[in-house]
Amino acid sequence: MSEITKMLAGQLYDPTDPELAGQRLAAHRLCQQFNQTFEEQTADRQALVDQLLPDHRPGVFLQGPIFFDYGIHTHIGQNVYANANLTVLDTCDVTIGDNVMLGPNVTLATPLHPLRYQQRNLRTRADGSQYDLEYGKPLTIGANCWLASNVTVAGGVTIGAGSVIGAGSVVTRDIPANSLAVGNPCRVLRPITAADTLPEDEPTDA
Repeated sequence: MSEITKMLAGQLYDPTDPELAGQRLAAHRLCQQFNQTFEEQTADRQALVDQLLPDHRPGVFLQGPIFFDYGIHTHIGQNVYANANLTVLDTCDVTIGDNVMLGPNVTLATPLHPLRYQQRNLRTRADGSQYDLEYGKPLTIGANCWLASNVTVAGGVTIGAGSVIGAGSVVTRDIPANSLAVGNPCRVLRPITAADTLPEDEPTDA
């Protein structure tokens, strides 16, 4: 079984594998190029996003700077907005639904390391090169969610559609749909209901 197959299956794998290393380097270069473009360079930015994130729908806006580990394992719906400093470590699949809003400094992290240092520490091959063993779990953010600033979502988590995650939260367990959840570790405060609707000005004739 190849290292990339192990990685995507959530099994222990060697991240120094040449194929994986090449994919990461390609993604990191694209991120760096994106971060060096200005917001008004719309066509240039779009071309870079298309290369970095081949599985995305229309209307994705990344404020930048951004960092993706692979990009190719991230799946983004339409009309998704991400504020500054989005980090996505997509060693396993990261799925972001339609109309998701991500605040500044959001981190979506699928990688995991063994709890026992005997498995976690660096190993040395016969040729003197070093490697470690890692694994990951996929994560999903449902449609119409808002993750406020400085939210971290761990691998293995599903956030249900329509939920709001408060600023600074660390999400380590699933969050049901249409929930307001905050904290470290993140916990559900209450459902989001029609009572949370804010008043809007009525349109006036010009």
